[in-house]
Amino acid sequence: MISPDIFREYDIRGVAGGAGPIDLTDETVRAIGKSFGTWLTDRGVKKIALGGDVRLSTERIRQAVAEGVVSTGISVVDIGVVTTPTLYWSLYHLNLQGGIMVTGSHNPANMNGLKLVFGKTTIWGDDIQEIRRIAERGAFTTADSPGSIECGAGLETECNPVADAYIAMLLSKIKLGPRKLKAVCDSGNGTAGSTICRFLSGLGCECVSLFGTPDGRFPNHHPDPQKRENLAALCEKVQETKADVGLAFDGDADRLGVVDERGEVVFGDRLMALYWAEILKNHPGAEAIVEPKCSMALPEEIERLGGKVLYWKSGHSVIKAKMKEIGAVFAGEFSGHMFFADEYYGFDDSFYAGARLLRILSHTDKSLSRLMSAIPLYPATEEARIPCPDDQKFAVAARIRDKALQEHEGLVLDGVRILYPEGWGLVRASNTQPVITARCEGKDKEALALIMEDVKKRILAEGLPDFGWTF
Repeated sequence: MISPDIFREYDIRGVAGGAGPIDLTDETVRAIGKSFGTWLTDRGVKKIALGGDVRLSTERIRQAVAEGVVSTGISVVDIGVVTTPTLYWSLYHLNLQGGIMVTGSHNPANMNGLKLVFGKTTIWGDDIQEIRRIAERGAFTTADSPGSIECGAGLETECNPVADAYIAMLLSKIKLGPRKLKAVCDSGNGTAGSTICRFLSGLGCECVSLFGTPDGRFPNHHPDPQKRENLAALCEKVQETKADVGLAFDGDADRLGVVDERGEVVFGDRLMALYWAEILKNHPGAEAIVEPKCSMALPEEIERLGGKVLYWKSGHSVIKAKMKEIGAVFAGEFSGHMFFADEYYGFDDSFYAGARLLRILSHTDKSLSRLMSAIPLYPATEEARIPCPDDQKFAVAARIRDKALQEHEGLVLDGVRILYPEGWGLVRASNTQPVITARCEGKDKEALALIMEDVKKRILAEGLPDFGWTF
């Protein structure tokens, strides 16, 4: 039986290895492949791309999902071990109308998942649930003759023609200025390690590799650059090597983490403010999508630069869909997903986002810390993740929202961003994990302390476990 809980808002995700029960068995994955193939067949798709990350379970899952897809008559081009952005770009390069990326992204090593693409965009929401419904009914298309599985990759990660073409494309998109730069790149033993330094060296940037050997056990630290503790080694290495910047990548390299030359973390919301300063010069008055997790410094900077702020829901697929709807030139997430559509394709690509930062630095003699000093840095917590069962988290978040709105104004696009006189507190249900997430920010430390106290009281009143805030 297929667990309905693996069908998340943006992708399919579950336990794929380890000692306990496994969600993503071969049988389940094969059924998902048949279901997605059926869904694509109804939309006239004949051939898709398939790639995967470096997790120990990925090759098994890749084979099983390919078997399911080809049984519906759709052919598969297997492009091997690649980053998620490489898979996205391969749809343009190979002129395909769909794809599957097998990846657990930033989740624990025993987890894995599938990101599904139709056209050139990841599917989400009800489309994901329709894949589930087809699988549960077993209402699969059965082709008179199965599709084929073509090998679009070399035998080794270091010799992959699609990945090579992707790097060549990136090099054609970005040219650095006169300042020579040094970057430390922490791949966290994920998929970025095979190609990131080759890319940066091609740009003319000196690259110091940290944890660059792909290893699906992730032996050095978890590949999630949103968490400060995962960036400790990068912060040290940047200072030790006197680098200009540190770049960190999540497991499938669609998210970027940044550390300045002093070893201080620059989170995604403030990094976006730096990008907007460049983009709004060329696109005055552009509409800027801001998700609820972001610092109030971001909308302040966007408006100061002449942009128009549009608050929208969190989630890479949701934001990409909104960008397409309104014709946005750029957007991003606090978590490090960056979507450039001014000079790029509009999908989240950490390599390209890192190169855009290097381009900014290469045209100034100012350090990254000095550039960031012009953007307000308000006291804020990191995102807390409080365990809450999947079948309860949305109801819990809704109760917190409704009670908070009895006393405060708030934004309710995604959970509730409670608005206080001197800051805000966000409480929402995660769409990817069985957790309630929370984050707070204040104009000063005293305001932040009061907001944190109130938000925590509201969360604990729902019976959730006690938790601490980190900064």
